[in-house]
Amino acid sequence: MTETTRILSIEDEADIRKFLRSTLGANAMTVIEAATGKEGLQKVTTDNPDVILLDLGLPDMDGMDIIRQIREWTRTPIIVISARGQERDKIEALELGADDYLTKPFAAGELIARIRVALRHAHRPPGDQPFTYDYDNLVIDTASRRVRLDDEDVHLTPIEYKLLIVLARNSGKVLTHSFLLNAVWGRHVPDNQTYLRIHTQHLREKLKDDALNPRFIVTEPGIGYRLKP
Repeated sequence: MTETTRILSIEDEADIRKFLRSTLGANAMTVIEAATGKEGLQKVTTDNPDVILLDLGLPDMDGMDIIRQIREWTRTPIIVISARGQERDKIEALELGADDYLTKPFAAGELIARIRVALRHAHRPPGDQPFTYDYDNLVIDTASRRVRLDDEDVHLTPIEYKLLIVLARNSGKVLTHSFLLNAVWGRHVPDNQTYLRIHTQHLREKLKDDALNPRFIVTEPGIGYRLKP
């Protein structure tokens, strides 16, 4: 994280903007502020931020429309920060292209961690290039198609391996059920979460992962899954 890291806050609450300015400034980030959706969209183009923090309840525009417009031309990470805590709002925002979702009130440490994850993803090589995932003795090497846990090979079915790779390429991000179904099985598959639940359960068993106390795969109730970064 450097002093050139620019965070665009599209937020109409002055107290929240002040909090973000203080918290992020103390972590070597420059905060660009916009109090309306129109101003925020303009600053996305003129200030070229590294990460966008977006409130959904703006006075002039709905945040969902802002996500939709931003995603028409840029992949700049978007972290939604909203008082809307309903699952349908989270799912809609993520499927429109938001990278993450925090519900107000939130802890400063969690926000910093989410921003760091977003920045890492923004600088990650394109998805078709080989990569290595290494976390808590789980090592995935896509170049050799090898998965090792605690220095032992893990033997996965093709579907389990593909599911794990999609999660690993997006580690730290919440992936919705429909995103994972499309990414692993293709758009022809019915929107049936049973497929996903069963294969995720099998994958967890092979990774010795406990759904209630996850070592690797975290369930986001009603939304999807994320792999710890």
